[in-house]
Amino acid sequence: MNKRDLKKFEALLLAKRAEIVGEIDSIKKTAMNTTLTEASGDLSTHTYHMADQGTDAEEREKSFYFASKSGRFLYHLDEALRRIADGTYGKCATCSQDISIARLEAVPHARFCISCKEKEEQDKIRSNTDH
Repeated sequence: MNKRDLKKFEALLLAKRAEIVGEIDSIKKTAMNTTLTEASGDLSTHTYHMADQGTDAEEREKSFYFASKSGRFLYHLDEALRRIADGTYGKCATCSQDISIARLEAVPHARFCISCKEKEEQDKIRSNTDH
């Protein structure tokens, strides 16, 4: 992979990273840092109906799930940026062969070439059916 390609992928990864950080910040501001009163928009001091509390709890749980999933994606983006810095970006972590440019364009944080990724997925399916 040439330096121009590396710069292109680095810019793509940094843009995705900024997008994900923005999403996580938005989730924190809107869902995770609000009280039940703020979330409902009701400024009265009356108690909430159990159904409303359940809905609020479910919404907070979904927000936590999305933040967690975004956090994992952020980790993978950071690892790809680290691989660019240490010169291993674009090499398969399993077989050390080059990962195709087409695959990196589709999944810029990819650690495996398509053959090794397919094998990993097949192994997961087999291990899930063995139980």
